[in-house]
Amino acid sequence: MAACHTRVARNGRSEDLLDMRHIVSERFVEWTTGRTEVEARIRVFEGIRDIPYAVIPELLDSETGPARMLQLNQGSCQPKHFLLEEMYTRLGIRVLYARYPFRWDEIEVEYPPGLLALARKMPLCHHLACKAVIDDRLVLVDATVDPPLERLGLRVNTGWDGVSSQTLPLRPDGEELYHPSEKGVITPPELGDVELEFYSQMNRLLDGARSGAQGSSGPPPV
Repeated sequence: MAACHTRVARNGRSEDLLDMRHIVSERFVEWTTGRTEVEARIRVFEGIRDIPYAVIPELLDSETGPARMLQLNQGSCQPKHFLLEEMYTRLGIRVLYARYPFRWDEIEVEYPPGLLALARKMPLCHHLACKAVIDDRLVLVDATVDPPLERLGLRVNTGWDGVSSQTLPLRPDGEELYHPSEKGVITPPELGDVELEFYSQMNRLLDGARSGAQGSSGPPPV
């Protein structure tokens, strides 16, 4: 009986992965069809960047996270850059993952007091971006922050020419490069209670900033 259950689980996982790949393939076609090489490169970046940033634990899986992110239209740096790497690879662009250690309480955001207290309790975290080989150079591509969050003081990469290195949304403490085959190494561990509460409150802060950006130019609600 155990063997039968295992087989069903494996088949179900395989079917899920096929569905996930289909979702990614559909969006890839939508973003790239009829465009030049550079236009497609920029459109893929902009499409991923414009997905509202949010940390959702269920999307951190390297295999299913990118497609689920497309379904939810929300995601953090991890699924965003897993998706960017996959789509750039389809475009024939070689990509490395770039991982940057940082601390949330050092991000240049005006946190509400309660959220700042949680940020100070957060462990060392890692931001994920990509470095793409463009014109024989390693070019930083960071699709993390969606444009409305510029209102919070976060750095947003806009007006990209498709060849120049972009900027990170934080000040990292070092850089680590990984080949796409090393996805398992850079997948974060299971989140603890403090992290879950921090990300829940952070997501609400970001949603409030987006709502404010649509309706006024004043400071975001805190």
